[in-house]
Amino acid sequence: MNIISIRDIRKVYHIGTEKVVALGRISLSVAQGEICCILGTSGSGKSTLLNIMAGLERPSRGNVVIGGTDVTRYNEKQWALFRQKNIGFIFQSYDLLPTMTALENVAMPLAFRGMDKEIRTRKAVKMLRAVRLGNRMLHRPTQMSGGQQQRVGIARAFVARPRLIFADEPTGNLDSKTGREVMELMVSMARKYRETLIIVTHDPEIAKYAGRVIKIHDGSKISDERNTEAMGTKEES
Repeated sequence: MNIISIRDIRKVYHIGTEKVVALGRISLSVAQGEICCILGTSGSGKSTLLNIMAGLERPSRGNVVIGGTDVTRYNEKQWALFRQKNIGFIFQSYDLLPTMTALENVAMPLAFRGMDKEIRTRKAVKMLRAVRLGNRMLHRPTQMSGGQQQRVGIARAFVARPRLIFADEPTGNLDSKTGREVMELMVSMARKYRETLIIVTHDPEIAKYAGRVIKIHDGSKISDERNTEAMGTKEES
């Protein structure tokens, strides 16, 4: 079953009198529970594609269907509510709130859903322990390393058990060793919780962690291949 399908997506930016085609009629579907990577160099259109799938940008043409619902015509308020209930994000720059502890940052998506404080705290504690940050729950972002901050970001993305998780250059600010550790953790959690994970990256090494790799170049899909030897498939205990 497909969790997300995009059909003939086209994105054109008008800059003065210039017309820039960022995406040209891309179609693809991602199945429930799949770990998929969208791979492309800077300027290839991969981030624009992610933004359109997540409702952060509108396509010039085409449709986005998530869970059987065509969300293309949602207004900003409808999209915001839909993202709260269905989508998690893992960002390159972590995007943690600096005045909040790790526990508060992870619990935040549950607060948006109106969950009781005691319940959301319990769920956030469980998720922080799952990413091996049980001893950092009361630390703020400035008191943690980049790798620890990204672990908090992963916990925040998974805590509400969304239908889709988008990871935008998730290791871009990390050294290679920490990046590998973060990818192994993220992929193992996606498999453990049977979450659909879509990773956007320019790095072919990161693409090796996905079971499917879609390459984007100059706004077009140039290949779509299965990776039967995906790395980081061992589940966390």
